[in-house]
Amino acid sequence: MRSIKIGTRNSPLALWQAREVARNLQNRNYKTEIIPIVSSGDKNLTQPLYSLGITGIFTKDLDIALLNKEVDIAVHSLKDIPTELPQNLKIIAVLKRDYPQDVLVRRKDSMTLELKDLKVATSSLRRRAFWLNAFPDTQFSDIRGNVQTRLNKLEENGYDATMFSLAAIARMSLDVDYELLPMMIPAPGQGVVAISGRAEDLELHAIFSDINDKETQICVDIERNFLNTLEGGCTAPIGAFAEIDEDKVRFTGRICSLDGKNCIEVDEIFDWNENENFGRQIGLQVLENGGAALMAEIKTSL
Repeated sequence: MRSIKIGTRNSPLALWQAREVARNLQNRNYKTEIIPIVSSGDKNLTQPLYSLGITGIFTKDLDIALLNKEVDIAVHSLKDIPTELPQNLKIIAVLKRDYPQDVLVRRKDSMTLELKDLKVATSSLRRRAFWLNAFPDTQFSDIRGNVQTRLNKLEENGYDATMFSLAAIARMSLDVDYELLPMMIPAPGQGVVAISGRAEDLELHAIFSDINDKETQICVDIERNFLNTLEGGCTAPIGAFAEIDEDKVRFTGRICSLDGKNCIEVDEIFDWNENENFGRQIGLQVLENGGAALMAEIKTSL
């Protein structure tokens, strides 16, 4: 029986995700080997991602390893994967979504400050824009690095607070106080572990068809089709979240100007069927209702 080589970034969270995929495979009696690869996004921690001008900065090096057959699969946070993958690669499975939310983590001596008075460190244009929509006078600083690095920077550099995906904290059982942020809509695919592979490797596709969580796949396909229709890439201030309740899908999406002043939001409930591209349909509605002009404004500002 073949040993499945699992490519991953080498951050603690990425390695946790790779081990979770390995556990799923081992439970089905497959041998695994985890191969850490340093990504371009982890090599440059000084510039914010939106200034680097690279699509898929956290996935590019793993894509190359896949295409060169150095690994059999690559494990990613789905929100980091561009909506257009390199030729001959595809997402072959997603694990069940666990924690999609954004959360706020404060420095110890900022616990009593109101949200509107916080100096916030984040390099995410989505988080900045959505926060500015609620608190327009906020001062921001850039912050990069894995979860532990950013937590250390929070205490060392005098920021009042920063934001994480809840998945980053909960998966590693970090002892961190956090606050849920109801004004945030997560990035498309946030809280989902994705497995990508070579399109021609049908043996692996068959193996992962049993691991793939169908309900999560339906939801993230809607979110990513919405993002792709808006041509947002991984950096534009776009949020999208779909969830299934019995036979209904609820989808919330938002696009904001970089300063948070101009936002378009959708909140739809519909019956899902596999023949409809709901993400594209909703994305086209947004484009027709001012989203196209908003996206053009965002692109000229970046």
